[in-house]
Amino acid sequence: MISVQLPLGIRLRPASTFAGFVAGANAEAVAYLSSHDVGGAYVWGAHGTGKTHLLQAMCHGAAEGGARACYLPLAQAEGLAPGVLEGLETLALVCIDDLQAIAGDDAWEHALFTLFNGLKEAGGRLACAADRSPRALGLRLADLGSRLSWGPVFQLHALDDDGLMEAMRLRARALGLEMPEEVARYLIRRCVRDTHALFAVLEGLDDASLSARRRLTVPFVKEVLERREG
Repeated sequence: MISVQLPLGIRLRPASTFAGFVAGANAEAVAYLSSHDVGGAYVWGAHGTGKTHLLQAMCHGAAEGGARACYLPLAQAEGLAPGVLEGLETLALVCIDDLQAIAGDDAWEHALFTLFNGLKEAGGRLACAADRSPRALGLRLADLGSRLSWGPVFQLHALDDDGLMEAMRLRARALGLEMPEEVARYLIRRCVRDTHALFAVLEGLDDASLSARRRLTVPFVKEVLERREG
């Protein structure tokens, strides 16, 4: 049965697959996460380096293979208590995003420690992501920090200009848009050099393009951005 458990209001993005991820300097991390179905992993890096995309890609991959998985973004899960982790050790894969959000919280740390041990005993996988390394998280439970470092730890790096262009054109293609190279270059110069920000702009351009029935050109994109900023 294909199943991915998600907190209320959270959805996996359809485009967050390994095929839709531009690895750049993160090829080793992508190769490991996409091909290993045992053990766990920890990825960390600055905002916009692809942490969430990779965790969701792991969930998509598990579900497509008929395995039960869970994606839990702690920074978006307001109102959730540590008890939400109970029973997840029965799943094949659990992906915990934004781990820094619960660092220093004794109840959450002990619940995560229990989940880690339960998954290990049952043969499941735990993949975690945060904005800093396990040692820099400021965890109060030393044993949890040690567990998080047991498996591979990958630091993710931001894409260079060529990588950003490729990522934008991939996302545009997924939206059904044709993005000329000159438009991609213009957006990289004009907008925040961050995949989250660029993809948000792209979704807005998709709506504008459909509404105006115009293809993406530099003059049209400039007009849309100036209108929204003004």
